[in-house]
Amino acid sequence: MVKRIGVLTSGGDCAGLNAAIRAITYHAIQSYGWQVFGIRKGTTGLITRPMEYQEMTVELCDSMMMRSGGTMLGSTNKIDPFSFPNPDGTHTNRSQDFSQGYRDLGLDALIGIGGDGSMRILRRLAQEGNLNLVTIPKTIDNDLGHTEQAIGFSTAVDVATEALDRLQPTAASHQRVMVLEVMGRDAGHIALTAGIAGGADVILIPEIPYTIANICKKITSLAKKGRTFALVVVAEAVKSESGVSMTVPQENGRIRYGGIGHYLGEKIQQCTSAETRVTVLGHVQRGGQPCSRDRVLASAFGISAVDLIAQGKFDRMVAWQNRCVTDIPIADAIDHYQAVELNDILVKTGKNLGIYLGEC
Repeated sequence: MVKRIGVLTSGGDCAGLNAAIRAITYHAIQSYGWQVFGIRKGTTGLITRPMEYQEMTVELCDSMMMRSGGTMLGSTNKIDPFSFPNPDGTHTNRSQDFSQGYRDLGLDALIGIGGDGSMRILRRLAQEGNLNLVTIPKTIDNDLGHTEQAIGFSTAVDVATEALDRLQPTAASHQRVMVLEVMGRDAGHIALTAGIAGGADVILIPEIPYTIANICKKITSLAKKGRTFALVVVAEAVKSESGVSMTVPQENGRIRYGGIGHYLGEKIQQCTSAETRVTVLGHVQRGGQPCSRDRVLASAFGISAVDLIAQGKFDRMVAWQNRCVTDIPIADAIDHYQAVELNDILVKTGKNLGIYLGEC
């Protein structure tokens, strides 16, 4: 019989996480009479000693929590329990400490909210430790398989769309080409969706190759028609025309995408002689209040995750399909990377609107 469950957020933060935590807490306590424990700092909260957690209550999870961005439990996207960093620079497998923390806290099940990388680690921990796990998809990149939407995507798109809405008047005022670089990791969902919504003239995504010549041809054609400005949206993982990834090294040896916007800005200015400016949104897309869509989606996911535990259905991820919440094996979600496909309805929409989407 389930009496105590845990919930943690792992990986990069995004808008809507607190709404999911709130829904889990409300439903588990009010509908089933369970205790809910929020695990702090992702998987780290069950590994460190003393453990870092707090008991969740309905009073703690008021409506203000649903409106706030980020995650009130904290998160991590750097620490792997199977290679946990020590103060001396070495690494240790601390997966057994995670499993022991789960048992010491008396948990009957755990809900993990994360993206594909976090879910892969959580599933391995659950399998090795014989832990009951249910997951909720969270990623602004929207690249998890078998779910039409993940928590955080809609807000990230809204932020990028608002940026285009703000860039357009200043572009028109000064006869400029505005290049907006957006997040999305290896998928172009944010760039494609926001680009259409924000009236972009050029949208570049990692899934579709492009040529500088045809970008400039598009911008020049606008000028010939009397348009004095242009808007270009580019996803961070888009490569240079020669196929080189634009990356920035970090102190921990990892790399992150960055620089494609400035690369394109220089190329466009050279071939069109248009004054060009570049804006990189970066983590602005992760922060701020969640939009209504993310609040509702996160709430529905949280309720369904609790119900899966009540039904004894584990190793499952809740998913959004055909306007309904369903559940699928976690393995299916993380093994199917959902990039933008060439037959995607938004690709067709963009092309028919006259947007240059690359060589497709």
